[in-house]
Amino acid sequence: MDLPVMPPVQPMLAKAVSGVPDPAKHGGLLFEPKWDGFRCLVFRDGDEVELASRNTKPLTRYFPEVVDAVRAELPERCVLDAELFVALPQDDGRGKLEFEVLQERIHPAASRITRLAAETPAQLVAFDLLALGDEDLTARPFSERRAALEQALAHLAGRTDTTCHLTRVTDDPAEAAEWFRRFEGAGLDGVVAKPLGAAYEPNKRTMLKIKHERTADVVLAGYREHKTSTPERPLIGSLLLGLHDAEHGLQHVGVSASFTAARRAELFDELQPLVCEIGEHPWGAWQEWAIANPDRVPGTQSRWSQGKDLSFTPLRPERVLEVKYDNMEGRRFRHTAHFKRWRPDRDPASCGYDQLEQVVGYDLAAILGG
Repeated sequence: MDLPVMPPVQPMLAKAVSGVPDPAKHGGLLFEPKWDGFRCLVFRDGDEVELASRNTKPLTRYFPEVVDAVRAELPERCVLDAELFVALPQDDGRGKLEFEVLQERIHPAASRITRLAAETPAQLVAFDLLALGDEDLTARPFSERRAALEQALAHLAGRTDTTCHLTRVTDDPAEAAEWFRRFEGAGLDGVVAKPLGAAYEPNKRTMLKIKHERTADVVLAGYREHKTSTPERPLIGSLLLGLHDAEHGLQHVGVSASFTAARRAELFDELQPLVCEIGEHPWGAWQEWAIANPDRVPGTQSRWSQGKDLSFTPLRPERVLEVKYDNMEGRRFRHTAHFKRWRPDRDPASCGYDQLEQVVGYDLAAILGG
């Protein structure tokens, strides 16, 4: 492979902002949907294709169907910044991004990869062009890179029958705000704003991202100790969170972490009066399971956690805390929730799934073909 931009390349990043920014304050912006998948740098030189992750690790072997599509649908020699995703039809027939299904592709067994490539094929959506032919485009402003990308992928624009796609854009902040509200129903993560005059700067937070942010009152059900915890100085690593379900009782909904070292020590002391025996805890039965649990309940292994200590200290589910989260993945928080405050005024039994915002479904095909 001999391209003007060669791997490894770290992708350009985005910093979070609280709302859709004003383009006039940033010298002009172009807005895109924020895809919820694996960030992927695509390098193609004829039949040679490499897919690289955000941290420059190889993804090529995990997505053979995408490699074939790159050869068939993208320019002969190019370097693209893109996102890998898997979309599946829902009960109402509308397509939706499925991040957990995408995660299943990172597997050591070639036979499994081959099967999943056929059963739940991944797709690729491109949003920046780093090189085309013999030309390095990274120093050129985004407005020029986008124009070159549109020209190079003109045959893909608005199509839903291909594996590779060109992302939608708008320069209208009102339309971007509408995308932010509407596209979440198809599993998208928010909106990204890119300065029109910015060069491509690897690993720099040059872009802006607007992500969904919500709060929920959840039950504290346990904790795991931090990896640096010692008997002399025990530290909390993460808090295990639960929500009540009328049929199945207290369900594991995610974790809250990211505390300072001082706060980790304070929390350990603060929570000791709540420690209980696992047999007295609503999640006690889970300790008897010998297989990986698809719902990823505490204390059970999965392909992502082999070799890790997933044991937890159970706490009497008597305390409620308010957390900030972005979106849901099935019945769990998609990402680590952010601790906001304790809620001594809330009854743990009142903390159920009914408080969570229900996102209206939206068809992914309408975004890709728009």
